[in-house]
Amino acid sequence: MTERSAVAGWTPPSPNQRRAMLEHSSSVAIVGASSNPARASNFVITYLLSSSTDLDVYLVNPREEEILGQPVFNDLSDLPVVPDIVDVFRRSEDLPAVAEEAVGIGASVFWAQLALWSPPAASLAAAAGLDVVMDRCLKIEHARFHGGLHLAGFDTGVISARRH
Repeated sequence: MTERSAVAGWTPPSPNQRRAMLEHSSSVAIVGASSNPARASNFVITYLLSSSTDLDVYLVNPREEEILGQPVFNDLSDLPVVPDIVDVFRRSEDLPAVAEEAVGIGASVFWAQLALWSPPAASLAAAAGLDVVMDRCLKIEHARFHGGLHLAGFDTGVISARRH
C-alpha cells in the first residue's frame, strides 16, 4: 500500500460509525469475488454466507459464473437489488471506477478492503453521500462487533484476557 494521503471531504469512520453501517445494512455486494479459496474475498464470502450474518450476499466478477453455490454477476448494475454495502476486492487503481458504479446504482456504503486506499474513490463516493470505509475488512469488522472475532476466524465462546 502506498502512503496514505488526506482525503478532502472524508474522515475515516469511527468504530461506532462502522458498527452502525453494518447494523443498518441488509445486503452486500462483493466486487472482485473469487472462487479461489486462497483469496481473501473467498474467505469473506464464506463467512458472510455462514449463519454468522443476516446479510444477503451478491457476488460480482465478470470472470466467474458461480462461487460457493452463489451466482456471480458481471457488474453492480446487473444485481437484482441495490446493495447497501459495496465491498471491494480490487486493486487501488480500480477503486474510483467501482466507486462511480456504487454511486450510480444508489448504494449506501463504499467499503474498500484491507490494504486498499484511494483518495479519488473516497472523495467521489463521499461527495455523492455514501459512507466510505477504506483499509478495513468487512468480515473482521462484522465479527468484531458481533462477538465472533478470533484468530481462527470464529467465536470460541470465551471472553477473557487471561491465559488459560
